[in-house]
Amino acid sequence: MSILVGKKAPDFTAPAVLADGQIVDSFNLAEAIKGKYAIVFFYPLDFTFVCPSEIIAMSHRMEKFREMGVEVVGVSIDSHFTHNAWRNTPVEDGGIGPVEYTLAGDMSHAIAQAYGIESDGGDSYYPAGVAMRASFVIDQKGVVRSQIVNDEPIGRNMDELVRIVDALQFFEENGQVCPAGWNKGDKGMVNTPEGVASYLSESSKNL
Repeated sequence: MSILVGKKAPDFTAPAVLADGQIVDSFNLAEAIKGKYAIVFFYPLDFTFVCPSEIIAMSHRMEKFREMGVEVVGVSIDSHFTHNAWRNTPVEDGGIGPVEYTLAGDMSHAIAQAYGIESDGGDSYYPAGVAMRASFVIDQKGVVRSQIVNDEPIGRNMDELVRIVDALQFFEENGQVCPAGWNKGDKGMVNTPEGVASYLSESSKNL
């Protein structure tokens, strides 16, 4: 698995289903996220188990992400036609419904490989060849600032992705770093010895 934090997010062009349900043959990541923050999140397969809960949870947070200027793109090795079929399957029947962000098809596995999260089977619970449960937070310059990968049985907390974007934007706006457990509205920390001492003297008991 590759570590992409601090590096440019690999660009890709792939067939996709857009948020409005339009099917396109050539969705380009760099074009879609230019000048925006972005989350690219991978999941193993359509019509499976943990995956729909994550995909729906992400869709429920899209109003918040839009307010923050974040473009969201989901990716699996399924085709764009399978994505579309899953979107058109009601939630009560195991589908995901009309989720409010793009789902890209990685049938060649090239995107998962570029991001270093294609499973080789190994000792994880993933079957070989699928994309791992991985999330990448990307800044407005196209640089990866956070990378989280869970094993197959462990669903992600999409509120943590909101928190990470909040923290990134806070740092960019204020120049202060975000200590453990930081949430929007909390104090930041000045990244000097004096700043650390000041923060810990006030807040260490609450960590």
